[in-house]
Amino acid sequence: MHKISRFLQSPANWCGVGLSTVALVLSSVGLAQWGGAVLALLGYGAGFGVGGLWFGFPSLSGDPWESLEFEDEGDARTSMVNALNAVRQLVDYNPQGRLPPSLQTKVLDLCKQLTILLDQWERSKGELSLEESFHARHIALSYLPDALKTYLSIPQQFAMTKVLGNGQTAQDTFNTTLDDLSHKVAQLGEDLASQDAQAFLNHSQFLHDKFKAARLMQSQ
Repeated sequence: MHKISRFLQSPANWCGVGLSTVALVLSSVGLAQWGGAVLALLGYGAGFGVGGLWFGFPSLSGDPWESLEFEDEGDARTSMVNALNAVRQLVDYNPQGRLPPSLQTKVLDLCKQLTILLDQWERSKGELSLEESFHARHIALSYLPDALKTYLSIPQQFAMTKVLGNGQTAQDTFNTTLDDLSHKVAQLGEDLASQDAQAFLNHSQFLHDKFKAARLMQSQ
């Protein structure tokens, strides 16, 4: 449906429809030598061609970033890894040079940070709360992909220069969003590390007390 809608709303299609309509009008008032249907078809073809050359032909494949849609289902780690790989590929490809090098680097660093968090989460003795687990999954599956997709849908010049309601450009706003997500991922990693450190401390204290008691018994 999106492909059909994209085609119907394209400037090339509207040019074709407009010229075919003119051809039908000319045929209906007797100003055209050929039949209305043939003339309308030729008019549409000519209008579509001129409109496509002037405004660009419709792309049925859509923009590359439109594929950034992921579901939180099945194995969470697999879903998150697939989402992060898709984001990396898109950012490396950088369609139409939409992302400046600074944003490219920041998105890729966030993907790396999330991958490290996944590895830490898998081997950690600690646990994230239900709310924090939700955030961890959705940063990879929706928060980051949706922010990237929405940013790339804005015309580049507009994104770089137009000040939005928050007093920043879209480019600056995306940069801030990436900082916020990175801060949250760091917080989640620190939470797991703190739990692991506490578990280590508890175990060390247990061993200390155990062997201290044994030494006391031996000295008596």
